[in-house]
Amino acid sequence: MPKGIYKVPAPVNEPVKQYAPGSAERAELQAMLKQLRAAEMDIPMYIGGKEVRSNNKMRLAPPHDHKHTLGYFHKSNKQHISQAIDAALDAKAAWSALSWEQRAAIFLKAADLIAGPFRAKLNAATMLGQSKNAFQAEIDSACEIIDFLRFNVHYMTEIYADQPVSSPGVWNRVEWRPLEGFIYALTPFNFTAIAGNLPTSCAMMGNVVVWKPSNTQVYSANVLMEIFREAGVPDGVINLIYPSGPDAAEVIFNHRDFAGIHFTGSTEVFQNIWQTIGNNIHKYRSYPRIVGETGGKDFIIAHGSANVKALATAVSRGAFEYQGQKCSAASRVYIPDNLWPEFKSLLQADLKSMKMGPTEDFTNFINAVIDEKSFDKLAGYIDRAKNDGNAEIIAGGNYDKTKGYFIEPTVIVAKDPKYVTMCEELFGPVLTVFVYNENNFEETLELVDNTSIYALTGAVIAQDRYAIELATRKLQNAAGNFYINDKCTGAVVGQQPFGGARGSGTNDKAGAKINLQRWVSPRTIKETLAPPTDYRYPFLQAD
Repeated sequence: MPKGIYKVPAPVNEPVKQYAPGSAERAELQAMLKQLRAAEMDIPMYIGGKEVRSNNKMRLAPPHDHKHTLGYFHKSNKQHISQAIDAALDAKAAWSALSWEQRAAIFLKAADLIAGPFRAKLNAATMLGQSKNAFQAEIDSACEIIDFLRFNVHYMTEIYADQPVSSPGVWNRVEWRPLEGFIYALTPFNFTAIAGNLPTSCAMMGNVVVWKPSNTQVYSANVLMEIFREAGVPDGVINLIYPSGPDAAEVIFNHRDFAGIHFTGSTEVFQNIWQTIGNNIHKYRSYPRIVGETGGKDFIIAHGSANVKALATAVSRGAFEYQGQKCSAASRVYIPDNLWPEFKSLLQADLKSMKMGPTEDFTNFINAVIDEKSFDKLAGYIDRAKNDGNAEIIAGGNYDKTKGYFIEPTVIVAKDPKYVTMCEELFGPVLTVFVYNENNFEETLELVDNTSIYALTGAVIAQDRYAIELATRKLQNAAGNFYINDKCTGAVVGQQPFGGARGSGTNDKAGAKINLQRWVSPRTIKETLAPPTDYRYPFLQAD
């Protein structure tokens, strides 16, 4: 068949729609929200291209309206997990042999489907199932997943083009092979884009995938699967199942053909997975690739020279967008005492102006936390702060789960910089502030670096360039994504590759070529064009 060295379309970040009153996108999204709310979905597993149902159905409800039923999904058992693995392995030979440009075309088509006909549906599903407002859904389930797909196709071509030099008479080349076996994609609730990226970035490189989303993200995961099928992902390449974590671990991590895991979730779960893989290492055909982005206790530190309005805005947005449920959300903030009075006033004014309620009302900035378990955990921290002499709540502090899991944006001021909410990951709209002596900036940088096991995101707000340089140097290992004079959230694919180290993961940078290289195994090929025909080297000749 004809061949060519093909160039894929140059990736450009997807423009963010604003959903302003009177706009076409706002009307379309509002209509889709009504349409989805009016129906009850019956969500199957997808194994080998077939819709599979069980007799164990689990109810789905909006976190902000938990008495309303969106539908049901069919819980998977161990047999379904084995069937998904078998389906993936059955699809592997044909998929890995498919020309790379054909794989590229599938995922470029998926990106265009999301950008166009499926945009409102995927955004509405994310808004209803995960309680994201219209803007937070747009930057996630539209723009970010589109960017992941388009930029990853571009990175794939860069990887394939990365070839060694050749010496005279020799042609050296590297073949970038998919891994031997199947990949397990274990995805979180908080970003539909991450749920889509983890299986597709592996599949794009010729791998086959067993995908388990969070139960609280199944509603939008089902729409993603609809898009992947419409884009032409062959049967068995990505298999979507909904087992319990322990059942999945027992089957998958004991399978000889387990080749790797692509994970986003809690540090504790990831560490348990790593330990299990280590204990089972003798069972596998090869050493599995372990890629994970886990927890964070993300910080903002202000210097005495900071612009206070910029600081307050960075904290308001960084801590409370999507109810603080971003891996990157600001959770601990260090404010110098010279700025504290003005900053406190501005922050309290911001929080007072934030409306809280369901996502269907576009005027609500704050929506619900993901489920009752998260609600109860956060309420517990708030109650303890109310009764602790080392803490003072200066904003929020109220909560109500009568209709939805609503936690008011809450600000705790801690007298002790090692107070529990300065150290532990909360994953909700609860921010803790420590006020430090403005003359102790360098000592406070040490405190920031040593307080948490995590190292995902962080920011410094300052006008003094010496202070910025000092913070950048002192905090070089405290965050994989570091921001200067900005909030610590909002990484953009192709611009700020995302991931952290320490307790925050393997720092394999989603949205970068680094990540895709983890899902291939290079084979070096040397071809000698005119091979020697005599074993004797010149040095063997007599003088």
